[in-house]
Amino acid sequence: MTHPPSAPNYVEQQAGALQSGDHLLLPDGNRSAEVQRVDVETDDFGTPAMVLATLTGGGGLRIAAASTVLVLEEGAGTDDAPSGDAAAPLQLVEPAADNEAPSDAAVQESIPAEGAAAVVVPPLPPVPPVPPVISGPSEEDLALIPAVNGTPESVVKAAAGAHPKSVGVLLLGERLAKGINTKSGSCLKDLSDLAQELFIILKDAENALAVADLLNVLPFDGNRGRWASVEASLALSSYICRQLGQEERAAVYEKFLRAPDAMETDPFKARINAKVRQRSLNEPNLYDKEIFRAMDNSNPDAEREWRLLRLEALLFLRAHGGSETIGAPELDRRIGNELESVRS
Repeated sequence: MTHPPSAPNYVEQQAGALQSGDHLLLPDGNRSAEVQRVDVETDDFGTPAMVLATLTGGGGLRIAAASTVLVLEEGAGTDDAPSGDAAAPLQLVEPAADNEAPSDAAVQESIPAEGAAAVVVPPLPPVPPVPPVISGPSEEDLALIPAVNGTPESVVKAAAGAHPKSVGVLLLGERLAKGINTKSGSCLKDLSDLAQELFIILKDAENALAVADLLNVLPFDGNRGRWASVEASLALSSYICRQLGQEERAAVYEKFLRAPDAMETDPFKARINAKVRQRSLNEPNLYDKEIFRAMDNSNPDAEREWRLLRLEALLFLRAHGGSETIGAPELDRRIGNELESVRS
C-alpha cells in the first residue's frame, strides 16, 4: 500500500493483527477511522486470507491478511491524525439492508460541506458460514458405554463362538475376523448386520450390544453411506437398552444418532433440513406393499427380508422418540410384532 508522506504517529503492522479500538489509516491516506470489529476469513487450508474490518459509524474494509496497514501508535491521540482540509470529519455511508449497494439518496446525504473530502466505504460482503466441526463423542457420554474387552476382532470372535450353529453369524464372523477397518463401508455394514442377527434372530442382547458398540463410538465423518450402518447400530442399541431398563445409556445412543442433524451452521439450511427430516419421520416407508406382495406370492424368505427393513425403520423412529404421526408406545407395539414375525 502507498503511505502518505507525513504520518509520524502511525506504525506499520500486518492486517491480520488488527484489533477492535485500533485507529486505521484509510486507503485515501488522509484520514483514519476506529475499528469496531475484526472478522477473519480463512482459505480452504485454514490459513487467514481476508480481514473484514467493521468501522465505528458504519461501513467497513476488506484487507488481505498479509497486507501491511498503518495504525495510530499507542499513546498518540486522534488529534495527531493528518490535519488540514483532509482532516474533516469522516463521512461514511451506512450499509444497505441485505448487503445491497447504497442508494443514490444515501450517497448524496454523505457528501460533506464544501472543502471537505468524503470517503464512501462499501458494505462488507456476507461472511460465509463456518463449516461444521466434526467431533467425536464426549468423555462423559463414553463413560456410559462399556469399554471394549480386547480387540474388535476378539469381540466378534467371542460373539460368533457363542452361536456355533448359526450360519449367518459364522459367515459374518469369518469375514470380520480377517480385520476390522472402520473406514470401510462394507466392514461397517457387516458389523451392523452381525449385531442385528445376534439380537433379532438369536435374542442375544449382550453380544449384540458388544458388537454394536464397535460402531456406536464412531463419530459422523460426513459420509452418509458409511453412517447408515452406524445409524442402524445406534437405533438397535437404544432399543435393547430401553428393554433392559438402561435409560441413560439408551439416551446416549439416541444423542449420537441425532448428532449430524445439529451440524448445519447456516440457519436457513438448518430450517430446511429440519422440515425434510420431520417429514421423513412423519411419512416413513414401512414397506407395506412389498410385504403384502410377498405374502400373496407365498414367499416367506422375501417377506422376512422386507420385515427386517421395516423393523430397521421402526427402530430408527423409536430412537427419535417417535414422530407426529406415530408415538413411542405405538412404535413399541409394532416393533414387538415385527420381532415376533421375523423370529418365528
